Parts: sequence; C-alpha cells; structure tokens
Amino acid sequence: MTQLFLAAQAAPESNALGMIFGNPLVMILLMFVILYFFMIRPQNKRRKEIQNFQNTLQEGTQVFTSGGIYGTVKKIDLASGIVEVKIADGVVVKIDKSCVYKDTASTPTQG
Repeated sequence: MTQLFLAAQAAPESNALGMIFGNPLVMILLMFVILYFFMIRPQNKRRKEIQNFQNTLQEGTQVFTSGGIYGTVKKIDLASGIVEVKIADGVVVKIDKSCVYKDTASTPTQG
C-alpha cells in the first residue's frame, strides 16, 4: 500500500495539452479534420466551379474537352445534354456537356 502511494506521488504532473494530444483517438480525429480542409473541401469547391461553368455554357465560348481537344461551342442542346464543338474549319463534334471544361489557355494572364 505504501509503495502504491509513493508511486502515485512520484508520477509527473501532466498538463491538459499533453492529455489531449496524447490520446490516439484525438490524433486520428485531428488527421481527418486536416484531411478535410486540405483535400476534400478544395476538391468540392473546384467541382462546383466546373459544374457552374457547364450549366452557364454559351455559344461562342472557348472550351476544351476531357479528351484534350480545344474548340468553340457552336450549339447546346439542353434537353439531351449534348454540346456541338467546332474544333477546326468545317469540323464540328458532338460531346456530352459533362466532358466540356473552361479553356484556361485562351484567357489572358496577368503578369
């Protein structure tokens, strides 16, 4: 009994921060919070921007496709979700609206 009492007195005092971050469950939760703010949240934001661009697509807009083809929107069929894109003189291809992205190469850069 005396040895247990002496061992309890000899234990160093632990601060609250050490108890919080010493807990493995708290560390796992902290890793998920960091993962959310650095990976998941920006990805969701980017996906919403792309979806907004696709929903506000207009004729004459410079775009590129998921296949890497650059062109200009000639016609949009909202009912079927098909976009006709002119990729060369006399060459127009039909592409699904979800495969059309904003052409960032043709936009002027500041510098």
